[in-house]
Amino acid sequence: MTSKGRIAIVGAGPGGMAAALAAHKKGFEVQLFERYPEVKPAGNILNLWPPPQRILKLIGVDTDKLGAPCSIRFERHDGRKRADVVLPDEVVREYGGGFIGLIRWGLYKRMLAAMPAGMLQLDHDCQAIEDRGRDVRLQFRNGREYVADVVVGADGLNSFVRRHLWGEEPIRHQRLHLVGGYLLWDGEAPTEGVIAHDRTTQCSYTPIRHDDKVGYEWWVLEACDPDAPPPPDLLGWAAERARGFSPMVRDLIARTPPEHVQRWPIRDRVPRDQWSKGRITLVGDAAHPTSPYAAYGAGMSIEDGYFLANELAAVDLADTAAARRALQAYEDRRKPHTARVVQEAYMTGKAFHHMPALLRPLRDLVYDHTPLLQKVVGNETPRHICAQLDEIKATLGQP
Repeated sequence: MTSKGRIAIVGAGPGGMAAALAAHKKGFEVQLFERYPEVKPAGNILNLWPPPQRILKLIGVDTDKLGAPCSIRFERHDGRKRADVVLPDEVVREYGGGFIGLIRWGLYKRMLAAMPAGMLQLDHDCQAIEDRGRDVRLQFRNGREYVADVVVGADGLNSFVRRHLWGEEPIRHQRLHLVGGYLLWDGEAPTEGVIAHDRTTQCSYTPIRHDDKVGYEWWVLEACDPDAPPPPDLLGWAAERARGFSPMVRDLIARTPPEHVQRWPIRDRVPRDQWSKGRITLVGDAAHPTSPYAAYGAGMSIEDGYFLANELAAVDLADTAAARRALQAYEDRRKPHTARVVQEAYMTGKAFHHMPALLRPLRDLVYDHTPLLQKVVGNETPRHICAQLDEIKATLGQP
């Protein structure tokens, strides 16, 4: 098959791997460069909504029993329901509930298995980028060079490619941190997940599937001083915060092996107006790092890679003006969706964890006795998910 052009992708996270697989499907010659000697996930637990699940299948990833599908509801810490996230029946039938939980490494393994030999180049730390108009030259610390028609920065929150394009830009520290863990067993997968809050803390769980085992992932999230040292005993810290929550989540925390627990501070960036310049663009966290309050960071990265490949496949990359139009069309398509998710996740974190103490009782009164949370989370999330599924269908020529 004749190549439609050369695409170089910097960073082998979900966005980079999705972009590589999608571009390969479209007939491009693709090189995926990873700075480390091996591909390693940045976290332990993960959730995916139906749009990225659909895209993974389209780009050749085995999605059979990829994760544990479930329905999601929001609760007060004592079990009082605040909102149900209810997807349409046809989406539930196709995706088994819509929201799947899995271990990050499980997703990475599936995506790596879908890659043709020679696509992934490990131990390639990008040191210089030169957009020469007709092409882009990459230089790596190991002495190698590569020339591509388009370069894609998929290298995360501290993206070298983003810095090359736009200089140093501030990271937004949300003054929140999350401790999350998981446990697995043999048997039937559970089917319900709960996102619960008291006045200062979120303590939640969803089912997961990993390889041939099922279980639960859980996480505890609250405000923190980003300059303070992390808790020395993560399981003990999580158990202490979960005291007022359901026996279910307390039991999950108590049974979790310490090696299955991880902490990370929550950071993002204010959405920027432009991602692309010349023949270079960004995907995933390099473009729009997102708080896990959205449960959509990895999912949006996967979507980015798919839509980018579709736009590039519609033009002749030898035509510089056409290549730039394609990159602009890609980001114009993606920015309304990603900016909305980033900002809503940021504001949700502020509402639940940075509300002044005197206003928290009023906030909870509104959440408990009005349909506000159902409208802004329970109803809007399914509407947004369905809009993304429709956009994917449009790329396939489906009504």
